[in-house]
Amino acid sequence: MNFLKNFFKETSSEESESSKEDVKYFQLDKMEQFDEIDEISATKSIVIFKHSTRCSISRMALKQFDAEFNYPEEKIVWYLLDLLHHRDLSNEIAHRYNVTHQSPQILVIQNGKAVFNASHDSIAAEDLKQFT
Repeated sequence: MNFLKNFFKETSSEESESSKEDVKYFQLDKMEQFDEIDEISATKSIVIFKHSTRCSISRMALKQFDAEFNYPEEKIVWYLLDLLHHRDLSNEIAHRYNVTHQSPQILVIQNGKAVFNASHDSIAAEDLKQFT
């Protein structure tokens, strides 16, 4: 759970440096990353987790997802989107992948298309096995 502490700014800078090895996700924070995501999704599944840092339901879903997520990066790449700071990227996700915005929400992208999405208490890392 070190990455969650880092995400919620609960660690010192020294702890953050040492926990980088534990990070399972990439921050989705630039519009240009969508082309990269679509390109990578041609060879492996991409998971996008949309998260609101002010929402207790979203925080709980993210913590549970993190505890369950143990897929190697060679099979599934995980991107985490902070909705409060990047609402424009959330809007792009809805438009590009033809999904209704929800939070928390996960999407699985393959070949540039959303092939799965779930939200709230339906989010389970176990569901990703079918995409490995």
